[in-house]
Amino acid sequence: METFEADKGPHGPGLKGWRNLPRRSRGLSLRTLIILRWMAIAGQSATIAVATAGFHFDLPLWPCLTVIAASVVMNLQATRRLKRPDPPLADGGLTAAHLGFDILQLTVLLGLTGGLQNPFCLLLVAPVTVAAASLPGRQALALGFLVLLATVGLFFWAMPLPWQAGTELALPALYRFGIGLALVTGVIFTAAYAWRVAADAEKLELALTTTQDVLQREQRLAALGGLAAAAAHELGTPLATIQIVAKELKRAFPADAPAAEDAALILEQAERCRLILQRLSQRPEDGDALYDDIALKALLEEVAAPHRGFDLEFEITVRVADGSAPPRIRRMPEVIHGLSTLVENAADFASAAVELTASVDAGWIEIEILDDGPGFAADILPRLGEPYVTSRPQGKARRALAAQIAAAAAAVPKAARRTGRSKEAAPPEPVSPSQGGMGLGFFIARTLLERTGGKVSIGIGPATRGRARGARVSVRWPREVLEPVQVSQGTPAS
Repeated sequence: METFEADKGPHGPGLKGWRNLPRRSRGLSLRTLIILRWMAIAGQSATIAVATAGFHFDLPLWPCLTVIAASVVMNLQATRRLKRPDPPLADGGLTAAHLGFDILQLTVLLGLTGGLQNPFCLLLVAPVTVAAASLPGRQALALGFLVLLATVGLFFWAMPLPWQAGTELALPALYRFGIGLALVTGVIFTAAYAWRVAADAEKLELALTTTQDVLQREQRLAALGGLAAAAAHELGTPLATIQIVAKELKRAFPADAPAAEDAALILEQAERCRLILQRLSQRPEDGDALYDDIALKALLEEVAAPHRGFDLEFEITVRVADGSAPPRIRRMPEVIHGLSTLVENAADFASAAVELTASVDAGWIEIEILDDGPGFAADILPRLGEPYVTSRPQGKARRALAAQIAAAAAAVPKAARRTGRSKEAAPPEPVSPSQGGMGLGFFIARTLLERTGGKVSIGIGPATRGRARGARVSVRWPREVLEPVQVSQGTPAS
């Protein structure tokens, strides 16, 4: 629900934003280009051999073989370049150059064998499709324009279509024009489809990579507990030695001697260190409240705390169907991070209030987040949960900062008038913090929450007199997923 810079509208990148799409500038590797060209050379050679020896078509054999030989020379040179100690990496410019050569080579070969009357003119679609899926937009468009010029050239210049001896197949110009138009249409449609699919796949890959980074960061934070336990274990032995020596010193001096008092102080502090190390060495399964479980309402307070203080009222409610005490739930980094993101989004959209409601029944725990903002736009709602889909406004914290900057800027002219220097300097122009982000917040939150077994539902809030309906996001888990093991086994939670 954050904004994507290239996404100036709710429907994703349009024609005006194509330049800002993620660039597939790496292109294809040289090895892949070599393999593709060898396949093309084999297909072209087999076709000419079958047409000449099998169907006895009157082909301009040597010119055709010369054109194919040019491709062989190009591939051998590329293979030699690939075997160098420092072979070239995948590069968009190199890929575009090789694909451009393939288009020209195929165009000349088609011109020698009938032009647009040759059914193999359909192969001109292939290089542009590869370019659209692997190259930046400008290079892909340049190769598409090259195919368009090749089609026009083949319409006006081409040798007759080879046919059986003594006969000639002459297709009318209107038919050839139709074939050329169909070829251009196929190039445009196929290239646009490949571009769109590749762009969506790249955005999804980036979003999943970002999600994985978030999970790894949370896992590293969780691993700090294990590192602390290892450090506590290593420090236990020297600390025990300090305690033994301090006890010996205390016994060696009279009780009222300064050295005895120092030894007692050392013992007291050593005992304090021992208790600290004992807490650090506790694993999550040992019952440390910091890692083990937390009250349901305390969890909601924790995710709402960073957003209080920006003219927003948070109402937190926990309802239990049978009227018993609210359960305690496990502290899961995915749940905390996901709920925090959803609350942040609600705070950014809300006008004055955000409601967090937890409902507990015999089999489920559901957390609902409701704000009094404008709600989800109709064109955004069906696509929420996809990466880079958003209409995020400027957040509360950012609006508060912008207001402070504007107030400070407005105060400058008053101060200048009091000091008689109003003409010396113009007031600074108020600077508003940048708004928006990468549009991955809701995607990451939903991915994390669903990974824990929750089901995320999105909608609009209930109709209430005197306020907007707002947006509603709810997450529903089976109780056994969130509750600690001992609770699910029947041991009451403390």
